[in-house]
Amino acid sequence: MACHSRFIDDPNLSVAERDARRQVHGLRNFYKHLVVFAVINSGLAAINLIASPERLWFYWPLLGWGVWLTLHAFATFARGRWLGAEWEERKVRQLMAGKSVE
Repeated sequence: MACHSRFIDDPNLSVAERDARRQVHGLRNFYKHLVVFAVINSGLAAINLIASPERLWFYWPLLGWGVWLTLHAFATFARGRWLGAEWEERKVRQLMAGKSVE
């Protein structure tokens, strides 16, 4: 996290560059999470199928962790788009233009 806070607090960076660096940092963290998810769950599946193929259990951690990974993906890729600042601005412009708001 030290690397992350270094560019957030740097007064020499523009707001756009800080935002871009923040987004890249979030993407990197998501991709690391995705790789760890794939490696660990592949290992759990292999252990389960080798040790006790008659009783499958590996899908439980896969399912639970998959939910968290999905939430992480949503937070990474949909940040600000769904009920966030971008959505608010779009709705304000629609209201000011006299368009119906969904």
